[in-house]
Amino acid sequence: MLEDKEFKAFFSRDAAEVAPDMIGWNFFVNGVGGTIVETEAYNRLDPASHSFKGLSKQNRSMFGSPGCAYVYRIYGLHWCMNFVCSDASAVLLRAIVPIKGVQQMQERRRTNDLITLCSGPAKLTQALGIAGALDGVSLNTSPFEFEPRQQIPLISCGARIGISRAVEVEWRFWLSDNPFVSRSSARRINGSNRRHHVSR
Repeated sequence: MLEDKEFKAFFSRDAAEVAPDMIGWNFFVNGVGGTIVETEAYNRLDPASHSFKGLSKQNRSMFGSPGCAYVYRIYGLHWCMNFVCSDASAVLLRAIVPIKGVQQMQERRRTNDLITLCSGPAKLTQALGIAGALDGVSLNTSPFEFEPRQQIPLISCGARIGISRAVEVEWRFWLSDNPFVSRSSARRINGSNRRHHVSR
C-alpha cells in the first residue's frame, strides 16, 4: 500500500486530472487484477455525473473522502467501480489488462478470451469480484491494492461512452493503441506535461 498522506493527495484532485494519471497503474482486488488502460472522469458540475443533482442515498460514497470506492449498479444488473476524487468527482474504471488471477477472472466471466475479459466497466467488476459491499471502502486498504506506474505512457482521450448528456466532453482516457480497451479512435494527449503527485 502507498503512504496514506501520499495516497490522499493523489486523489484529492478533480477526477478529470486523476483519470489520465491512473492509466498504467496496476489495480488488484484480493490479489486479482491488472493494469488500468481505460478510465472516465465525472464531476459535480457535469450533467452526466451521478453527483450533479446532489447528495442521495445511492451516491453518498461519491461525496465521501477522496480515495474511496464508489460502486453502483447499472441497469439493475451490473456493478461499476469508481475511484472517488475531490468535490464529489469520481473516476470510472473502464478496462484493465489481466495480469494476476487470470484463471479466476476467466471462471467468473465464463470466457477464455483475454482481450475482452476486462474490456468494459461491467466486465471488469465481474472479473475482479467487485460488488456493492465494497462501496465506500478505502482504496488504500484490503482488499484493494495499487502499484503506481513507473513511466508516463502515451494516452488518448475522447468522448465518454453510454451517456446522453455532456456527450461532447472528452473525459475518457485510455492507453494509446492498446487492444484491451473497450473502444479506441480519438485524439492523443501528451501526458508528460501533467502534474503527478505520485511518481514512484
